[in-house]
Amino acid sequence: MFKNYSIKMVGSNSTKKNPDNDQDNLVYGLRLSSVGSALVTGNLCYEPNYIDLAMKLHYLRVVYFLDTQAIKGINPIKLKEGIFIWLNYYYESCGRFRRSEDNGKPYIKCNDCGVRFVEAESSRTLEEWLELMEDNASSQRLLVADSVLAPELTFSPLVFLQITTLKCGGLALGLSWAHVLGDTFSASTYLNTLSEILNGNKPIHPPNYNKSPPKNNPNPTKSIFSEPLSLCKIGPVGDHWIVPISIEMDTFSFHVRPKQLAQLQMKIFENNSTPSPIQPFEMISSVIWWAIARVKNGPETNIVTIIKKDSISPKEDDMTLRNNQKVGSIKAGFTVAEARPEKLATLMCNNFEDERAQIANVVEKDPGGFDCIVYGSNLTFVNWEEVGFYGFKLNGVGPRMVNCFVDGVGEKGVVLVLPSPKDDTNRDGRVVTLILPKSCMVGLKEELKKCYLIA
Repeated sequence: MFKNYSIKMVGSNSTKKNPDNDQDNLVYGLRLSSVGSALVTGNLCYEPNYIDLAMKLHYLRVVYFLDTQAIKGINPIKLKEGIFIWLNYYYESCGRFRRSEDNGKPYIKCNDCGVRFVEAESSRTLEEWLELMEDNASSQRLLVADSVLAPELTFSPLVFLQITTLKCGGLALGLSWAHVLGDTFSASTYLNTLSEILNGNKPIHPPNYNKSPPKNNPNPTKSIFSEPLSLCKIGPVGDHWIVPISIEMDTFSFHVRPKQLAQLQMKIFENNSTPSPIQPFEMISSVIWWAIARVKNGPETNIVTIIKKDSISPKEDDMTLRNNQKVGSIKAGFTVAEARPEKLATLMCNNFEDERAQIANVVEKDPGGFDCIVYGSNLTFVNWEEVGFYGFKLNGVGPRMVNCFVDGVGEKGVVLVLPSPKDDTNRDGRVVTLILPKSCMVGLKEELKKCYLIA
């Protein structure tokens, strides 16, 4: 169940072992293991649906910052014992990909190979990490494995857990998650279940060894034969599930406090005396869309992709992993840089069309060879306001802060809108993470300051 490996992770996290790297002092002493479920799964296969496969080149990286009160009594032995039980309920996350002999469609062989478990240490305290996030969001990447499904697909783990002990005694828990397994809502439920088990509680239902991902959306808003604007074909990439990208991208995160949201509301709707139906996600996204259009060189950014929660809850077990977010596109028939953000926000509210059925139809035609991206196919806005990150609690204490970003993003970039920490000051605020071409980031920050988004 628990084996030690002396292998190197794929990607830039390997630089943490380079003594010449200035960031080595932030995270060091990496130890890599593999942890599997306590029970033998058996000869089972788990077949992702076509929406899952459309997400196969994307990866979620989530970092939870936990203080000493939360992790009191949670030592490595207790943690691993909890993981053994936890993975009985999520045996598919311990599997490895194979391909169908008929059409090459990828599926997961549930062979109990386990998830990767990384232990590390940091020279910084929790408070120092939170301050560092405000100045350099990319530094958080040191707290989560940046592994991808490659170069040998059949041996690549789908999940990495990194436990970094902080100087103050707190903990950073990093989840690296192959998006083909499920969306951010599934990933957060996945970890929340671990916290329940560590607290001495177990799921009501026993492990379901016959579960499968739900079918694709049966109710398209338009013909399934129309071309989905939210999908961009790339590749082929074969068994190396990583997005080739030719420009340098940058990551920037910031808080939008409740006071800033109020100021933004007044600025955007200063000539509108009636209450606005525009919600914070559309308000923030419209301003960023407008600001990017003002600073961007090249073609007009008049098409954007929107990813958001499906308000209709599926009937499947809540613990079933799935990609159930709505994916759609918006096209502006006017010059975005010259429009008021209010006009863009209204467009985002009223003109969204769910394209999941069209996406599924495209992937179904060649499930073994169709390679595509969704995040960054166009400038992409992602609504994760309702993701249950703060449902992860140990000893009754939730994370001080949770941040999430996406890897495998296309060159058009992505804007992530996340919930703010659940304290009295910030509970109605938001955390925004931008992953955009580095060339536009400096000018964009200046524009966002003028709009009160950045203090």
